[in-house]
Amino acid sequence: QVQLVESGGGLVQAGGSLRLSCAASGRIFSRSAMGWFRQAPGKEREFVAAISWSGGTTYYADSVKGRFTISRDNAKNTVYLQMNSLKPEDAAVYYCAFDADRRTPTSRGSDYDYWGQGTQVTVSS
Repeated sequence: QVQLVESGGGLVQAGGSLRLSCAASGRIFSRSAMGWFRQAPGKEREFVAAISWSGGTTYYADSVKGRFTISRDNAKNTVYLQMNSLKPEDAAVYYCAFDADRRTPTSRGSDYDYWGQGTQVTVSS
């Protein structure tokens, strides 16, 4: 089992920044990718960003490319999502996810085995 706990969400004005964190604990699998997804009210969950175990490969949704940065600290079993130039359409519950089987990141939610509870991001215009 892997437990994931997100933090760092909150209310921010459009154009502002937030940094989300996701701490993993439990049976940590080596060389596994992690990702961030989000879900806004009335919408389906969508991929945001993902990162390989080494951190050398990252993958972003087109909607956040150039504004968001995913990173990880394996010594702390933590993955981060730095969000800059936030827009009202970025408002959602953000979830981190752990892929126990793959080293390289994917955008498919079904590839991920463990999910956090989510952290709310609200962007005021």
